[in-house]
Amino acid sequence: MLLPVIMSGGSGSRLWPLSRTLSPKQFLPLTSEQTMLQETVKRLDGLEHHDPVVICNEAHRFIVAEQLRQQNCSGSEVILEPAGRNTAPAIALAALQAQKSNQDPVLLVLAADHVITQPEAFRIAVKKALPLAEDGYLVTFGIVPDKPETGYGYIRQGSVIGEDSYQVSAFVEKPDSETARQYLASGDYSWNSGMFLFKASRYIEELKKHSPDILAACEKAIAKTQEDMDFIRIDAQAFLACPDDSIDYAVMEKTDRAAIVPMDAGWSDVGSWTSLWEVLEKDDSDNATKGDVELLDVKGSYIDARSKLVAAVGVSDLVVVETEDAILVADKSRDQDIKKIVERLKKDDRIESRHHRVVYRPWGMVHLQTRGERYKVKKITINPGQRLSLQKHYHRAEHWVVVAGTAKVTCGDTTQLVTENQSTYIPVGMPHALENPGKLPLEMVEVQTGSYLCKDDIVRLEDLYGFDKDVAEK
Repeated sequence: MLLPVIMSGGSGSRLWPLSRTLSPKQFLPLTSEQTMLQETVKRLDGLEHHDPVVICNEAHRFIVAEQLRQQNCSGSEVILEPAGRNTAPAIALAALQAQKSNQDPVLLVLAADHVITQPEAFRIAVKKALPLAEDGYLVTFGIVPDKPETGYGYIRQGSVIGEDSYQVSAFVEKPDSETARQYLASGDYSWNSGMFLFKASRYIEELKKHSPDILAACEKAIAKTQEDMDFIRIDAQAFLACPDDSIDYAVMEKTDRAAIVPMDAGWSDVGSWTSLWEVLEKDDSDNATKGDVELLDVKGSYIDARSKLVAAVGVSDLVVVETEDAILVADKSRDQDIKKIVERLKKDDRIESRHHRVVYRPWGMVHLQTRGERYKVKKITINPGQRLSLQKHYHRAEHWVVVAGTAKVTCGDTTQLVTENQSTYIPVGMPHALENPGKLPLEMVEVQTGSYLCKDDIVRLEDLYGFDKDVAEK
């Protein structure tokens, strides 16, 4: 049975302001009502498979767990990387973890941030590749090109192995325009999708042969795992010593057992706003829109309104993306340069580069409404049966107003129930905790007041969720 391995790293900075460091594109609903991670899980329907293994950054663990829960993947393992080391080590962690139970599954390695508009074609390609993987091949899926794309690497097909499957003749770097046109005309080249299929043992064997330093570091990292709630924490020191390398360079370009199965499934890596515009439905003027949008004489544009009405008149080939705290306006031909704006924001330590006003926590979410020099207002949602860690603050007081549901509030030595339209007050320095004992979500308005309102003004007297490993408010 297949074991899907979903790689959920990456920052997706070219899709700012929607994609941010703590909420990158794989966790966003860009092409449907579901997020890209959830769409990746959903397209596995129709294949016999175990619950997927997800490899992600430690800072993303709670949003991954929540999105998997919504997909009924309660048996999924989530491996936390203390830092990104590229795809070769990430896949090694999954392969080594799979072998701990004395099994040797076929790993279906997928990225969490790809779009596939024809999932049945995807599943057909996977089924064609399964016999090759069982026979010891390391299979990659080549996307049948429909244009001379210069933004992707290519794979050249070699000799025929079986039905619609070939030896890999060569991996080729991103070409210039003329070379890309030659590749398209030849019919022997496919785009490199970054999706793979192979037995866990075969990947480990090839890694040991061609990149033993990566394998050695990953073996040390996975030997000292710690289970933390639904997460698998590896040995950070060992993994940080691991070389940074892709599976292509570390294994696939060196092995003599690489095979390719072509896939024509409406694939895109959605690496920019233009590539997202290409895969979305458009109106008669070639515009793709989301949200509350009014257009007059607009052509060939992508316009996304998340919280306000966005109106455009007499423009062409623009990207306009509106969020609560940022607006992007860009020429479609310059959308690759958005990454430079994000780099500036990070250099200036702007919060808009890191996260949105809505931040997901293991118990629910926090939505920043407004803030000033000595106050901050938030909407807090706590899921049924969940609670926050016991904590206190040295520089701020908190006023809580219950809007919906019932709150169980501990303040010092006193515990009380606070119901709809009631409020309570948490003085500076007072130990306090908050719980939703009910069956419905608890919604509250929190008003913070004080001389210092930054998120590091928190002392956790208990740590239910491993937040001491983060700098996380609440």
